[in-house]
Amino acid sequence: MSQTAESAVDEVFAQIERWQHDRRRVALATVIDTWGSSPRPVGSHLAVADTGGFVGSVSGGCVEGAVVEAALQVIADGEPRELEFGVSDEQAWGVGLACGGRIAIYVERVE
Repeated sequence: MSQTAESAVDEVFAQIERWQHDRRRVALATVIDTWGSSPRPVGSHLAVADTGGFVGSVSGGCVEGAVVEAALQVIADGEPRELEFGVSDEQAWGVGLACGGRIAIYVERVE
């Protein structure tokens, strides 16, 4: 893991600790699998507080917004979720991307 990736992970977990110290409830989203093209590698994290604040990254754009929404649901009901997002090669080609890809993300409440 590169120094930059390590410091990003450290910041995610440091923020989780700060939120917990402030008695915030928190969920952690982790990239658990990728196929084809994906913006973030396996092991990437996004932490979300019950206030809607977040730190880290598991993808970007609309996917990240959907992950934040799912994380807020996980915080509320305590049920972990596995999410999958993707685009086929044909869809990717249609918007000017070289290839498609999929990403699987596991979201759990941090106790």
